[in-house]
Amino acid sequence: MSLTTAIGIDPGSIVCGYGILKKEGKSIVYAASGEIAAPKGLPLPERLRRIYEGLRKAIETYRPDEAVVEKIFFASNIKAALSLGHARGVALLSASIEGIPVFEYSPLEVKKALTGYGRAEKSQVMAMIKAILNINVELSPDSSDALALALTHLNMAGLYGSRKP
Repeated sequence: MSLTTAIGIDPGSIVCGYGILKKEGKSIVYAASGEIAAPKGLPLPERLRRIYEGLRKAIETYRPDEAVVEKIFFASNIKAALSLGHARGVALLSASIEGIPVFEYSPLEVKKALTGYGRAEKSQVMAMIKAILNINVELSPDSSDALALALTHLNMAGLYGSRKP
């Protein structure tokens, strides 16, 4: 039976969520989730370093086979878009340095895959994550989104076979 571990990453320049899921056969099991805090008052390079170090620690601890990163779809302004782009770059680099293939999904794809509705609220996605994975742990919105990315990917890979990053 093959075992695949995926890390979902919800990049943010202030809070970066991550979630680790393991797939063995047809079962998907929750392994861990959390947030990497990068306080707004710190300079951007320091925040990015904290995100990188946090992701590196999660990758070293759980040794995922695949990484799943949220595609950028919207930012409230140019400055927010640039900061989010930097955080995404750190997430992509963190996986790439470890030789982990990276897959990307938009929020619309994830919401549609998990709830059947591409415009679902975060609370609906979180409820589906807890129900599907049968977990009772407290999830933050960012870690829930990261788990949603990993779950979507593992389910899609199961339906369509291996996908190229």
